[in-house]
Formats: sequence, structure tokens, C-alpha cells
Amino acid sequence: WVYKSYINCKKLGVNLTVPWPVSARSTVVGPENILFHPDDLNNFQSHGCYFQGIGKIDIGKGTYIAANVGIITANHDPSNLDNHTEPRPVEIGEKCWIGMNSVILPGVTLGPNTVVGAGSVVTRDVPPRVVAYGNPCKIVKNIE
Repeated sequence: WVYKSYINCKKLGVNLTVPWPVSARSTVVGPENILFHPDDLNNFQSHGCYFQGIGKIDIGKGTYIAANVGIITANHDPSNLDNHTEPRPVEIGEKCWIGMNSVILPGVTLGPNTVVGAGSVVTRDVPPRVVAYGNPCKIVKNIE
């Protein structure tokens, strides 16, 4: 998959500045601001993911990120859509699971061992060892 990702990105002209293997079907902005454990390169192979590293994104070891997940560190400025607001870091704890089609918004911290259900929009911090889902994302149960 490493070779395939490299060739596909070169052919399509996408993710050319990303110094690690990433799917040509995902988008990585600001790779220099994205921190992750090298054992977790699989997180960059899912289809349709968007990693917006305008600000810092820290992904904990052992975390799984499903397809079509967006991790956003800055929104568009409502008074001038050509600009972004000040970026805020996103921190994802170790051994988290982020379900398909979820969005993690600027400034959010997910505690370790957190599960974010599919289709969720995470607008605020989520504590460790919980399952949370919805729009906006809410805690639904603790993980024992």
C-alpha cells in the first residue's frame, strides 16, 4: 500500500508535500502540523478523509480513523470567507476510534479510549473512556 499510495498521489498530483504514505483519495493540509505514531500510518489510507493541519493535530498511538472523517483546526472567517479564523489544536488520545463520516472541529480534545460514533460532529472536548455520538456529539455511555 505504501508504493500504491505514492504512485497514485504522483499520478493525480495530490498530497505531493506529505512526507509519509497517504491515500490519493484523502486530503492532507499542513502535514508539518500533524503528529502521530509511525505505527499508525494506516489512518492515512482511508478514503475521503480530510486532515486540515493549519493548526496542530496530535493523533495518539493506536487510534483508528474511519473513512470520510474530517479533522479541522480552523474555520472560515464569517466576515471574509477567503480567510480562516485563528487555528486551534485538535488532540486525539491514544486508542480512540473515530467512526465513518465524523467531523472533529477546532480546539477539541478526545480523551484516551474514546469512541466517536459514525456521523458525529464533535464540537467540544470528550472525556476518556466513553462512547459519544450525534450532532452535536454527546456522551451516551461509559466504557468499563
